[in-house]
Amino acid sequence: MATQLDLVRGTLDMMVLRALSWNAMHGYDIARWLERVSDDALRVEEGSLYPALHRLAARGWVTAQWGVSENNRQAKYYTITSAGRRQLRQETETWGAFIAAVAKVLEARPA
Repeated sequence: MATQLDLVRGTLDMMVLRALSWNAMHGYDIARWLERVSDDALRVEEGSLYPALHRLAARGWVTAQWGVSENNRQAKYYTITSAGRRQLRQETETWGAFIAAVAKVLEARPA
């Protein structure tokens, strides 16, 4: 069974943009997608997710519009913008470099 991991500061925005990179989603679906693809290691609470979505919208990286969910309820659907896609590419490259650097440190042998 996977252990739940704490989100590293700044990663939630990137992961939300990634979730939206395929299609529009509402908040509940974004949270469930993150849980599913992380094998339940990442759980995002509403108190973190919705402020992140508002922050992304304020930066112009996502747009939001009301629609009807699968269970016939009103839900706000978020869509990534072209600026959001550029931001996602940039953050993905930065994280790739960070992960590579940390891996080197963890694999290092004494001098």
